[in-house]
Amino acid sequence: MMNQVTKDSLIGDILRMDISTARYFMEIGMHCLGCPASQGESLEQACMVHGVDPDELLGKINNHLAAAQ
Repeated sequence: MMNQVTKDSLIGDILRMDISTARYFMEIGMHCLGCPASQGESLEQACMVHGVDPDELLGKINNHLAAAQ
């Protein structure tokens, strides 16, 4: 069964699902992935703060997870 990320998925949960997704967050300028605040932030919230289209990031992460299956 494929892991599916949504806009409401928490950054910490996504990273626990597959740590190699960290590169996609780093690309948008989210370099503080270990901070407790970022761990509890949703993908959509992180995108809003960093001025990124959440659908674009969501697509990249879900494509990455699908390819890793």
